[in-house]
Amino acid sequence: MRVLLAEYTRFHDPALAPEGEAMGRVLAESFQRCGHEVVLPEEGNFAAELERLAPSSDAALVIAPDHLMADFTQILEQHTRNLGCGSMVAAVCANKRLTGKILSRNGIDTPVEVTVGKKVVKPVHGCGSIGVRITEDASGEGEMGQELLEGEHLSVSLIGPHVIGEACLYYDPGPPLVLALNRQDVRIEKGRFHYQGGETPADHHRAGEILEVAKKTVKVLGCQGYVGVDMVCGDRITVVDVNPRITTSLIGIAAVMEEEIADLLIHGSHGKLPPQVHLEGRVRFTKEGEVTWL
Repeated sequence: MRVLLAEYTRFHDPALAPEGEAMGRVLAESFQRCGHEVVLPEEGNFAAELERLAPSSDAALVIAPDHLMADFTQILEQHTRNLGCGSMVAAVCANKRLTGKILSRNGIDTPVEVTVGKKVVKPVHGCGSIGVRITEDASGEGEMGQELLEGEHLSVSLIGPHVIGEACLYYDPGPPLVLALNRQDVRIEKGRFHYQGGETPADHHRAGEILEVAKKTVKVLGCQGYVGVDMVCGDRITVVDVNPRITTSLIGIAAVMEEEIADLLIHGSHGKLPPQVHLEGRVRFTKEGEVTWL
């Protein structure tokens, strides 16, 4: 297959480029090991590059900041098989306020939105930990305030299956495939959150509950392809963010996973996923792509 891997930040967002390039490299190497031809966008207008390359590709995947995912994904959907989340769901997940309301209505714990006192302020449309801070100040334009949660920062990486065609009307493709529970390295300096990477797979005494919450989150939102569910786990298991795209945790997961992420994404796009994956060992990974075995 000819596969377009479209990573946005390499040419268009210097602050996030090291993280984006690391994710793109892991994906490209996996697709190449599986015998596929990998096509990459060139420098220039990103949407125009997608329009140029997608029609001649058998499948495609875009990696970009959450608020840009929907528009770029829609281009892929018009021309080829999209291996990632659908554009409509990507648009919903990009809005943290809307996502929280949907999950809360479906019995999933999310942070309570607050306007006064000490709180976490974050962009309504944001990516990673950029702009996330602890403050007593009022939220600015395009921001929201949430309760300050006590607990451990974790994430769950999953793949939601696709079902294409008339089968969508009556066929449930089954539960999402859990790849790994990850421990996040989130540091708070001068009140600001900084994501550095993490460890995978992570042990946790409430792992079963955490995974069930993550799977329910993916089902409720209708996420397809790779998705990362960020949580704070203390007395409560609280979903704080849903990333409908490849996340940095893949850097570590790919190092310990027996299966190839390329195969899983392709099979998932046909609604055919294995019941589980096999992980061997444990690693620490950085957002720049460094992996250390533990």
